[in-house]
Amino acid sequence: MAELAEFFQQKIQEGAKSFVNHLAILLKTAQIHEQTNVAVEQAVEKFLSSGNPLIELEKGVSIEIVGDYIFMNGVRLRYSLDSLLNFDYLVREFKRRELGGLLIKEPLDTNETKKLIYILIGTDPKLLNPFERIEDAILNTDISKIRVEKLKKVKEDLEETLDKRKAVKKTYFRAVSLTKGIMSSIKSGEKVNLRKAKRIVESIVDTILTEEISLIGMTTMKDYDEYTYNHSVNVSILSITLGQRIGLSKKALTELGLVSLFHDIGKVNIPAEILNKPTNFNDTEWEIIRKHPIWGAKVILNLRGLDEVAIRAIIVAYEHHLNYDFTGYPTLSRRFDLDLFGRIVTIADQYDAMTASRVYSRIPMSPDKALSLMMERSGSFMDPLLLKIFVNMIGVYPSGTLVMLDTKELGLVFESSPLYVDRPRIILVTDPQGNRVTGGTIDLAEMDKATGRFKKNIIKTLDPNQYNINLAEYFL
Repeated sequence: MAELAEFFQQKIQEGAKSFVNHLAILLKTAQIHEQTNVAVEQAVEKFLSSGNPLIELEKGVSIEIVGDYIFMNGVRLRYSLDSLLNFDYLVREFKRRELGGLLIKEPLDTNETKKLIYILIGTDPKLLNPFERIEDAILNTDISKIRVEKLKKVKEDLEETLDKRKAVKKTYFRAVSLTKGIMSSIKSGEKVNLRKAKRIVESIVDTILTEEISLIGMTTMKDYDEYTYNHSVNVSILSITLGQRIGLSKKALTELGLVSLFHDIGKVNIPAEILNKPTNFNDTEWEIIRKHPIWGAKVILNLRGLDEVAIRAIIVAYEHHLNYDFTGYPTLSRRFDLDLFGRIVTIADQYDAMTASRVYSRIPMSPDKALSLMMERSGSFMDPLLLKIFVNMIGVYPSGTLVMLDTKELGLVFESSPLYVDRPRIILVTDPQGNRVTGGTIDLAEMDKATGRFKKNIIKTLDPNQYNINLAEYFL
């Protein structure tokens, strides 16, 4: 029954994305053609054929613009690269007209749809109060099925953003605390109840579906003293996000998040003096470290019994250091097809380990350098297709990357741009003179209207540690 409900939810999501995509296409078409043009007629027909069944099924559809994202009936829409430009266009056109929401209560006909579209494009964004003009025009027609809402003011958006960030932080640190508690219980030989773990992973999945960028930003937190627990949660978040990108169902994402949370659980059997050693491991210590995948499989076997999720967790714990070409550990006498979850966790594990300050090499890399090295290992250490998707997900300049601009300002990347992968949004750290600043943000995709060129550009990446920059000060 649950699987059937999930199937229908996926179909609704697909219908919602198609609906918004066709709305954007219709808006574009109407801007260059008269109402009677055949191109407009065809665009209207496609919009209605994708939209009306959804409106009828959902008893009405609400499209809301929140920041740079589109929400339908309260759920953020995820969209593929081929529809990215249409989604971005719709957000931009709505914002220009101060339009924050569009509520369609009942299925529309051709005449009502044309009236709505030509009211929207007929309202000049440069005039005073464009939203009020749209609202008045709709009220003066016979399309009572439609209601519009004004774009929220900056202050309202900021307050809402702060509330969401608080929720994201709460979810993250609850997951870290829970992981620490479970591992401590296992070390002490106590019984462990994993129902709490499942609930926290479910909350991570829900948060990723609505606040993906903020939660990925939290993975930049590399607590030196709590590395093992932060790392486990970071790998879970990155794995779920990658799983979401390849189209896994919500149920599968929860399972992936749970098994990835415990991929390193075998480390509970590694002596603390080795696990926390500040210098390089010797051969004997490396031999102990390399046993943790086998120990992890045994720990999970004793922990959960042989249900379906436990078996998947055992496989992931055992396989996550094998490497795609089986050159890793443990050493095997024959090869086999690696598990999908294991291949995903391998990528998330290596990325977070490389960018952390408590990895076996003891030398943290900048996020962009870590991605570059991972790409060199594509096809040998990691699944090449999954890695390509992961790199696109993280971005050319991942969250936490310190960059220098051509204005000599320093900034930390906190969010990628949906249109320009090499032009993220950054938090300013210093002014051109090198003085520390707080609170300023810059969108590097912003252009100078007079010249048609980008206002600021990245010239190089830097190591935050060399500049004594604590990422937590900016991301928390």
